[in-house]
Amino acid sequence: MAVSIKNEDQINKMRIAGKLAADVLVMIEPYIKVGVTTDELDKICHDYIVDVQQAIPAPLNYHGFPKSICTSVNHQVCHGIPSPKKLKKGDIVNIDITVIKDGFHGDTSKMFFIGKPNVAAKRICDIAQKSLYIGINMVKPGVHLGDIGHAIQTFAEAQFCSVVREYCGHGIGEKFHEEPQVLHYGKAGTGVVLKEGMTFTIEPMINTGKRHVKQLPDKWTVVTKDHSLSAQWEHTLLVTKTGVEILTLRDEENFPTI
Repeated sequence: MAVSIKNEDQINKMRIAGKLAADVLVMIEPYIKVGVTTDELDKICHDYIVDVQQAIPAPLNYHGFPKSICTSVNHQVCHGIPSPKKLKKGDIVNIDITVIKDGFHGDTSKMFFIGKPNVAAKRICDIAQKSLYIGINMVKPGVHLGDIGHAIQTFAEAQFCSVVREYCGHGIGEKFHEEPQVLHYGKAGTGVVLKEGMTFTIEPMINTGKRHVKQLPDKWTVVTKDHSLSAQWEHTLLVTKTGVEILTLRDEENFPTI
């Protein structure tokens, strides 16, 4: 399947969807504390997306996924299903939000701390976020996706962490997952060449231990095989004429537009 190049109207709709997704992460932060269940966080996000944003939570019923957001705690890598289990002090949790507005998707995720994190938890969250930013900083026309994956892998492994290989970023637009696949590891000078108007996510999953993962019997939740901590951050990006626009940027990040 060919990579989609978005026109100005489509890009404007992507900007709106991206801003809404980012706003959900800002909205939910005060509710993420000791004793809350991920089920409760799911309901708050669902109601906000549907009632306030008048948008659609993309994960709900996507290939049978039963909830409106993904919540991945501690050694859960991605696609965690919200549940009645309460968050406890010291947990880390990834909240992954995707909204559909006017037929277009905005997709983003962020790590949150429950209380004060220990040194290892804070470190892996920081490394995962830096891995994302390293990738974003490279986005511009003419760059190969392999260049981005190679840079992320090189950085993460230099920190004695590992990069999950089974799950990757993806093109996004009118479909939740489009071409191209955006690997967070690889060889420089290989892969799709970026062009102005492309929209895709970068969302590296970084583990404190080995890179190997497994899927739980629920057919969704992915965990590290060695039970080491995992962290992930995600943004939806637009390739511009000279660089990149982060469509899901939050005010708190103060990330410069390149």
